[in-house]
Amino acid sequence: MNFESLGLIEPILKALQKEGYEKPTPIQEQAIPIVLNGRDLLGCAQTGTGKTAAFALPVIQLLHQKQQPQNGKRVIQALVLTPTRELAIQIEESFKAYGNFTKLQNLVIFGGVGQFPQTQALKRGVDVLIATPGRLLDLMNQGFVDLKHLEIFILDEADRMLDMGFIHDVKKVIAKLPQKRQSLFFSATMPPEIQRLSSTILTNPLKVEVTPPATTAEKINQSIYYLDKADKKTMLLHVLSDHTIERALVFTRTKHGANKVVKDLQSKGITAEAIHGNKSQNARQLALKNFKNKATRVLVATDIAARGIDVDDLTHVINYEIPNVAETYVHRIGRTGRAGASGIAISFCEAEEVSYIKDIQKLTGLIIPQGEDRGQLPKPSFDITKGVPAPPEHSGRGQRQGQGQRHGAPRQGGGGGRKPNNHRGQHSRSNDNRPKSDQRTSNVRSESPSSAASGNSSSAGDNPPKKKSWSSFFKRSN
Repeated sequence: MNFESLGLIEPILKALQKEGYEKPTPIQEQAIPIVLNGRDLLGCAQTGTGKTAAFALPVIQLLHQKQQPQNGKRVIQALVLTPTRELAIQIEESFKAYGNFTKLQNLVIFGGVGQFPQTQALKRGVDVLIATPGRLLDLMNQGFVDLKHLEIFILDEADRMLDMGFIHDVKKVIAKLPQKRQSLFFSATMPPEIQRLSSTILTNPLKVEVTPPATTAEKINQSIYYLDKADKKTMLLHVLSDHTIERALVFTRTKHGANKVVKDLQSKGITAEAIHGNKSQNARQLALKNFKNKATRVLVATDIAARGIDVDDLTHVINYEIPNVAETYVHRIGRTGRAGASGIAISFCEAEEVSYIKDIQKLTGLIIPQGEDRGQLPKPSFDITKGVPAPPEHSGRGQRQGQGQRHGAPRQGGGGGRKPNNHRGQHSRSNDNRPKSDQRTSNVRSESPSSAASGNSSSAGDNPPKKKSWSSFFKRSN
């Protein structure tokens, strides 16, 4: 199938040719005709599947084909609501590229920067507004954003909105939208609150599910190194001593951890920058630009800040710290191996993170093999099957092989080995190191939904509620 067969008009086909697009991805094949026909859409899709084009292309066409006012001010006809600044910027870039040969005007608004340039652009008039919830509500309350003429509403990464604590802001925005509109709803997972939200937004939607939940990209070569915490810095330097690694994206769980890793790398002459919630928007954009342009070799990121990172030909992702939510792992490694390319994901696991690895392997149904090149690092001082100190009788050199064999055994049970986390269920929009939701189920084999702070305080504890899959939701809905 090609883009012409999807009924796209010549200006859009010309833009796609300029961008080097040859044929649509599966989600584009399914979603574009639905949107062009004016139907509401419920989409299960992950970043990296071509999701943005799946909604941007038909929205551009629908608005372009409308009769535009000859002399009047442009009004907001389409609104894209998305959780992070980085993702909002990339969506706006996509609308600009795909609509290059139309006369549509797009604008992206987000917090962390001054509002004056945004309000001036709003006064001039725009057709498509891409926004994060906080800044949108702020400008709506100030009277700068008028949505009464809105015809198409796109909620992107709905489960991520829940994870980040934005769900109430989203509901406030929805309450201000015209009742008569076309709505497109994208989410990687369907926890109960997201199911309820979709039912309030959509009218008789058609459903599209492209990637099964909890899967990882087949072309990503995954490996794990069990290490004492003190050895992680040495191991990272050992990995990066391979100069064929032009760029690497390194993940930490906290902002402080990200800064520390950058400092350690810079002290060894490795160009590195951090991207996290404490950085200004300009600093985050500059760091991402330097990374894309290969001026910076290593970008160290927290999960919240990394949601919008989309870097062509990124070969290596390194989990310096293992995420405490399994779905976050899939999102992280999904930064590589995009659009069918191959990639490498390397994880460093210390004793207290062993239970997290078990959760990841249970979610994905895959055993992550142990890496072979440890350099001069000693074996870990803990039992890698339990995350506890190894008994003295197993402290000999032959233990590593035995441990590797036990590690390959399937995990029994459902996460009871995880240490209690007294903070689980709390969240703050500005805190990158808050614990992630236990309710999230992720699409995971080609790329994953992002990390998550709990959207439901009742999920606290060691026994999270049973996760709901997209497939079961579809069965109930059909």
